[in-house]
Amino acid sequence: TLLSAPATHTRMAAVLKTMRLISEAGGVKQAACKLWQTGTIHHGKLVGEDELGNKYYENTEDKIFARNRYVVYKEWNCNASEISPEWHAWMHYMTDDKPNTSSPKKSWQIKNIPNLTGTKNNYVPYSTTKPKVEAWVPGRS
Repeated sequence: TLLSAPATHTRMAAVLKTMRLISEAGGVKQAACKLWQTGTIHHGKLVGEDELGNKYYENTEDKIFARNRYVVYKEWNCNASEISPEWHAWMHYMTDDKPNTSSPKKSWQIKNIPNLTGTKNNYVPYSTTKPKVEAWVPGRS
């Protein structure tokens, strides 16, 4: 069957957009890495970088709400808790103002600590009180 002109135009536009995304990603290899890491290939303008080396982008061309701001983590093994609080507010549309990373931090602000769950440095709570009930031990009567 012959393809209609609008269908051909739509397919060609999709192919051109894919080629542009691959080019903006830095080539086929970089695009494949980004696709593997994030599940999609984003495009947009670099708007800033945090103290951990994560880069923040915004795409103002595509008007899909909540899909036009994204982060590219410095480390391959990324964790969402590695986003600093200032950038977290921007990423989640709490503010449209980008953080001013050149201004000094306030005295009450502390360094961002990533979530350590599942690592050897994870937090393990312990009790400082004597147990009220003796635990059952199998084989002991």
